[in-house]
Amino acid sequence: MVRLEDVANVVLRVPSILVLDLLYKCDVESFTYHLRAKSEDLLFKYKYVIWNMYYLGHIVSTVVLLLPLGHIVQLYLHILTALLLYMGHQISREYLLVESQYGYDCALFLDPPALNRFVTALTSQIIVTTLCAFLMRTRRVWLFSAHLVPLVARACSVSQDAVLTLTTVSMGITGAEVAIFLLMNLFVPYRLARAAYREMAQAEMTDLYRLLAVGVSLWHSFAVPVLFSVFWFVLFGVQLVSNVGTPTAVQEGLLLYLLTCMSESCASPYSLLGLTFVVSYLALGLLNLCKFYLGGFTALRNHNVMHRGVTEGVTLLLLALQTGLLDMVALQRCFLLFIILFIVLTSTLQSMSEITEPIVLGLGASRNRSVWKHVRGLSMCAFLLLFPGFMAYKISQFFHMDFWLLILVSSCMLTSLQVTGTLLIYCLFMVEVWRGAPLPGLDEVVYYVNGVCRILEFAVALCVVAYGAWESLWGEWSWMGASVIIIHSYCNVWLRAQAGWKSFLLRQEAARKINLLPRASAQQLQEHSDVCAICFQDMTSAVITYCGHFFHGNCLRKWLYVQETCPMCHTSIKQPASTQTTAAHDIHPQPAPPQPHPHHQATAPEHADVHQEEAHGPQGDGVCSLNKKCESEGPAKRSSMQDLTCSSSGDSEGINIAAPSCSSEGGPASQHRERNEDSISSLFRELPEQN
Repeated sequence: MVRLEDVANVVLRVPSILVLDLLYKCDVESFTYHLRAKSEDLLFKYKYVIWNMYYLGHIVSTVVLLLPLGHIVQLYLHILTALLLYMGHQISREYLLVESQYGYDCALFLDPPALNRFVTALTSQIIVTTLCAFLMRTRRVWLFSAHLVPLVARACSVSQDAVLTLTTVSMGITGAEVAIFLLMNLFVPYRLARAAYREMAQAEMTDLYRLLAVGVSLWHSFAVPVLFSVFWFVLFGVQLVSNVGTPTAVQEGLLLYLLTCMSESCASPYSLLGLTFVVSYLALGLLNLCKFYLGGFTALRNHNVMHRGVTEGVTLLLLALQTGLLDMVALQRCFLLFIILFIVLTSTLQSMSEITEPIVLGLGASRNRSVWKHVRGLSMCAFLLLFPGFMAYKISQFFHMDFWLLILVSSCMLTSLQVTGTLLIYCLFMVEVWRGAPLPGLDEVVYYVNGVCRILEFAVALCVVAYGAWESLWGEWSWMGASVIIIHSYCNVWLRAQAGWKSFLLRQEAARKINLLPRASAQQLQEHSDVCAICFQDMTSAVITYCGHFFHGNCLRKWLYVQETCPMCHTSIKQPASTQTTAAHDIHPQPAPPQPHPHHQATAPEHADVHQEEAHGPQGDGVCSLNKKCESEGPAKRSSMQDLTCSSSGDSEGINIAAPSCSSEGGPASQHRERNEDSISSLFRELPEQN
């Protein structure tokens, strides 16, 4: 819940930023250039005073901005008291001017209208004096009663000339009080700075981490994002109100009118920083709305840093600084801001696509039967598929095709391509659910779908780089364009190609290792009579590792994408030297006994006992062997089994997505799976106690 102190901490600091913004926009140099004086010496003095006031305004505003909350409250109370005292003197002056117009100098009680005017003025002065004493928390009301002297003199039937003189005297008394107060508190900023320096010295901030901790503490104590956001909204509201009655506001249309007000509200570094935080908060709101629409309140618990609007805000700030947004005139700044906001919106849509993809694929892979969840996921995918294309079409209507416009259009195309790949994989999962049986080679199909999408993304990025290079060579060349081409080539071409080639080689290597492993015969599967330790499904076909463990070929291949060891005993899956000759002649050997590493020698007898137990019981022995192996191989190996189980749920590259293809219901395999899941769950619960 928002506290009053938090609101005051933001609201009371906004005027300081407003003053800094106004000082930045003031063209003091132009003002002093057009200044005229009787002599050059006097003109130099005027310029000297004006420049000193300009710098003093920056210093005072910065000091007030950095003051602690308690001192800021006291400062505003004193300013409000000074304004009340000024209002009291103005009331006295207005009363005496009215009395001079009537020209009545006799006793007040003899003229009812004069008495009525006097009572009204006296009541107002008493209220002002009481408020001043209340704000200063003192009972010395007489300290704030100097403006009552003219009224008291008028009640005593003093002449009007004498009353006017007393008015000047009362203003001098109030001015003297204010001067004495300022002299008494002249060194308050110095004392605060010295106290802050002492605290920093006591903290011994000699290393970088403590300096960062102090910076983060000040960032949170001053509420910098909220502070600058409120400041920018104040500027934006002022621009909306001031331009609402102009003829251009009616002719431009709503979108252009809002863009014009936004461009006029980011003409200084302070307002640009405020717009950065506002865009960051708006992006965070859109991403949270996407999460809530797809998964409800539970989805909002995901605190991914990349999905908190930081990327969008930083993108806007960097683009504004690189393109010189602050140095442009209003119309140019409006169109450039439109392009920057378009880029930020495409980045937000990309983040929404990254949020939607695992949720939609999870619905298909987990066989979720909630129709409403599927409708929400598919509707979000349809929005992310069509809206980027609509944006690309609209912006191509405004601008002529060039390198920058091609980058914007390509960003929209990439988002649509990624969503298309997600929908295709989701359809494959739903076809598998509709058939009621696993699709043969689903893992390969998913991999090829992802591969085609990545190739298309790579082709789009390559076309953008080629067009940019051609335009730089035969068109207008600039350092900024060349730097963008280099960055785009590295991030979207080279890194994509490197990641795709690495994934292809990894897949080829895993397939080669699987092909070198011997296949289990029907008799071996019957003797083993256990489920796959990776997917917990029965095995109609299996491969045998060199350490003697049975797995599905597809399951083991997906495990090899993660690490090149046996999921059960973590023995390296490499062909032993003794079996290389037989493997070359395509002879399928019997499974070799376990060959653990030197650090597994102590557990070798237990492995032998496990294989003996596997040979005696067709049902339930697989569970016992799995439990004994997990107990004998330590916490690290049990955690790797947990990683394996988690990694088989799916990913965007199509490596582990096809795990549900092995799923089925009923039969002895499901009973084996239930017993294995219960045993592994009990092992994971006992793990903290053993550690």
